[in-house]
Parts: sequence; C-alpha cells; structure tokens
Amino acid sequence: MPSPSSSSSEPTTLVVVVNWNNAALTARCVEALDSQVGGTDFDLIVVDNGSEDDSVERLRPALGSRLLALGHNGGFGAGVNAAIRARRADRYILVNNDAVPAPRFVAELTAAADRASDHVAAFTARLELEGRFVPAPVDDAAPDDFVAADGSRWRRADEGAVLVNSTGGVLDASGNGQDRDWLSPAERSGGSRVFGFSGGGALLRAQALDRVGLFDESLFMYYEDTELSWRLAEHGFVVEHVPEAVLVHRHSASSGTSSWVFLFHNTRNRIKVAVWHASAPTVVRAVLRTLVRVVRSPRDTSAAAVRSGYFAALRDLPSDLRRRRRFTRQATHGRREIDTRTGLRRTP
Repeated sequence: MPSPSSSSSEPTTLVVVVNWNNAALTARCVEALDSQVGGTDFDLIVVDNGSEDDSVERLRPALGSRLLALGHNGGFGAGVNAAIRARRADRYILVNNDAVPAPRFVAELTAAADRASDHVAAFTARLELEGRFVPAPVDDAAPDDFVAADGSRWRRADEGAVLVNSTGGVLDASGNGQDRDWLSPAERSGGSRVFGFSGGGALLRAQALDRVGLFDESLFMYYEDTELSWRLAEHGFVVEHVPEAVLVHRHSASSGTSSWVFLFHNTRNRIKVAVWHASAPTVVRAVLRTLVRVVRSPRDTSAAAVRSGYFAALRDLPSDLRRRRRFTRQATHGRREIDTRTGLRRTP
C-alpha cells in the first residue's frame, strides 16, 4: 500500500467526500464545501463507492475531474484511501456526505492544524445532529428514537434542543468505540484531547499517515476510524477536538443503526479491533459481553446479525492474533500506557 506524502506542486489540503447511492445528499454537502475551498491551497474530491443508482451520472456534470468513480463498493475506508492515493496532500479533511459544514468548518480545522505540534495527528470536528429533539416518554418507545448511554430517549420534533452527535471517539471497558458527548446539549463541549477522531468530520495529517498507514479496508464499514486512532496512539500521536469546526449530520442516512448490515459489521469489527489493539482484559470483556448478548437475544433478524458478526470474528481469531503480534512489534507506546491515557486503566 503506497503511503501518502506531500508535494509542493499539489494542494496543501484535500477535502474528501465518499458517496454511495445518495447523490442528492452529496451534492448538498459539496455545495456547502465549495464555498469554503476556493483557494489554491485546497482541493476537493468526491469518491463514488460503486453506487448502484445514477449517482455518477448526476454528480459528474458539476464535479468533472473532481469525481473519482471506483466502480465497486470497498467501504468507507477504501473510498478515502483511493482519494489519498489519487491526490496527495499535506492534510486530508474527511466529511460525511450526509453532513453539511458550517461556514468556517474548513478554516477552523486548518487553523487548528497550523497551531498544533507535530505529535497531533488528527483534528476531529464537532458533529451536531440534524434537526431538533425533545425527550421521549419512557413508556412510549419508537423505533427511530435516539437512545443515550443512560437509556434516556430523544425524538425528533419541530421545536426542541440541538444535540451533539460526536466530539470525537472514546472507548469503554469492553472495547466499544463510542461518540463522545452523544446526545448532549449542543452548548456542551468535550475537552480538547480525545482518544479518537470521527471519520464523519476530521482533518488528518499526511505525515502521521506516513508512519501508521491508511484506513484498514478489511473492516469494510464501521470502526475504521477507531482502528486508525488506535494505530496513531500506538505510535505516540494524539487527537485534538476542534469545537469551532461544526458539521450538521443526518445520522445513519446511508445505513440505519438497526439494519442487518450495521449490526453485523459493528459486532464483528468491535471484536476484531479489540483483538488487534486492546489490552488482554479488554479483549476478554469484548468477547464475553458479546457472547452474553448472543445467548440472551431473541431469535429475530437483529439477533441473527449480531450472532453472525460474533462468529465471523471468532473465525478470524487466528489471523487476528497474528496481526496483534505484528502491531505489538511495531508500536512505540504500549497498551497499558494507552489504557491509562484513555481511562481504561486507572492509575493508582
């Protein structure tokens, strides 16, 4: 896999948007970005990930050479990697196609990168959920409610609160990658340092990718940003949150969080990434917690997706353990140190 590098003849910053079967949302996103990246130091590329609809035909007239049509769907990470390989830059800004950037989104991310030291590899934006929300009654759950970590539920409404989608990625004791500040009031802002970046809105430095590599394409979808954040941490890099860089995100517009595709890949990849990178206690908790869910789940489509993801991860365990050993040899910072930094291991 060729690594990214910068060149004085190429744009300093490349903005990357990945499309799959949703030209309308992608066009909305690009229109907002185009007003921000008109300078010579910026370029924008839309990667079509093998859309099965007429996305390429609809996007080509406006984008021209800025559209990279892959012809197959290799997943989000593969789409971003294709853009990086096609157009090298010093920095890469990733934007979900179902998000709309606030007017100074690009400027705030690049300004943060200008100020930061070299050991800051990524700058993660502030993602806010599209629309307004009100608390949902506990005894009146609806399938499209948004559920917080404490079990409280929020529902879309014409009037209500603006809620946070993400201020970066964090980990729990079972290796679950989670959005920090999920469903918090919009005025709340997480700290400047966070374990991981959100692939939905972030700036990545090419010099860090030179060290650790690009997105892992074998994951296909979900946990790609968490996995890359692990590799960055293993090489001593950190992630910084930039609250002034705001994206308004239509959450799970490409695949719903209750879909078979989501549940399968989310379950499988959570275990795989934990095996690759996490400390042994975290790996054990990840496997056992999922096993309990498999045993206790009802026999429906959702449970079948979780079971399939779980057993797919178990089948991959021999090769994933070999990969774990390779990552261990390459790392400059150990798992215990990273666990302490992320709060998975408490200092005495």
